[in-house]
Amino acid sequence: MKKISVIGATGYAGAELLRLLFMHPEAEVAAMTSESHAGKRIDEVYPHLLGCYDDVLQTMEEAKPILQSSDAVFIALPHGHAMAVGKALQEAGSHAKIIDLGADYRFSDTAVYESWYKVAHTHKDAKRVYGLAEIYRDSIRTASIIGNAGCYTTASILALAPLAKYHLIDMGSVIIDAKSGVSGAGRSPKLGTHFPETYDNFKAYGLPTHRHTPEIEQALTELSGEACVLSFSPHLLPMSRGILATCYATLKDGVDEARVEEAYQSMYGGEYFIRLRGKSFPETKYVRGSNFCDIGWRPDARTKRIVVMSVIDNLVKGAAGQAIQNFNIVCGFDERTGLDCIPVYP
Repeated sequence: MKKISVIGATGYAGAELLRLLFMHPEAEVAAMTSESHAGKRIDEVYPHLLGCYDDVLQTMEEAKPILQSSDAVFIALPHGHAMAVGKALQEAGSHAKIIDLGADYRFSDTAVYESWYKVAHTHKDAKRVYGLAEIYRDSIRTASIIGNAGCYTTASILALAPLAKYHLIDMGSVIIDAKSGVSGAGRSPKLGTHFPETYDNFKAYGLPTHRHTPEIEQALTELSGEACVLSFSPHLLPMSRGILATCYATLKDGVDEARVEEAYQSMYGGEYFIRLRGKSFPETKYVRGSNFCDIGWRPDARTKRIVVMSVIDNLVKGAAGQAIQNFNIVCGFDERTGLDCIPVYP
């Protein structure tokens, strides 16, 4: 049984971590922190956890001894905070595996992080691994710090990875048009995610400088060996959960439907959490509440382009579920442990 701490337990990703960890037979939550709700029971903040946890939320300072002795620490904080926590834990001699659900440890080049996030990186020498399990599994196994992949990035990278890896597309032609449920914006109230603003509405945002852009470019460049500069257009949908990424790219000469099919089967045929739907269009409800990523594709011979669609639950495969999948890998557990659940439908 591994002793787990969850920092930032009262955000949506933190609460989803607690839901999934409750079902994990090898994990015991020893501490959960919240700076804004310290002193309250977790089921006061999230009534759906009544009867599952009766823990009192602590500040990070109060929980420090438990954090340092934990086997794994999940950090579900906004960007700019995890690197201070990770550095302090390592300097204190903690051997905890650190899994950051934010952006602080996602980039191999901290200068890219600083450029896009406008925050100075204070743990530049951290030996970190990008936490997208299906692509970086071998590196994750021996990692001490894992930068969990983002939600939009998970959907987008998984959609395009086979095309990049097997050199089937022009890497300068990639366009990603993605839509997310409102929970991706976090639990803190904001005008743009206020119910009257989002209900019966559909809008783009963050163009053309959304911070997930360089994360996607980093992975696709590594996979292809060619520099990838892409256009990423995020949109907000009037629903709580789910991401649908529709990705476009120009096929290289001679690439036909059979080669595309072969690439996806070769890369993902043995992956439990990736479900290939071929020419079928995946929908967000197909994966709701689960760690699955469903992918479909359509080559267009007329335009010589390919359209790839992928769907995930942004709070599970896009956050907490992926973090637990990474935890399973680094601990030597079956990746499905605690995550082997059927999506909720409708």
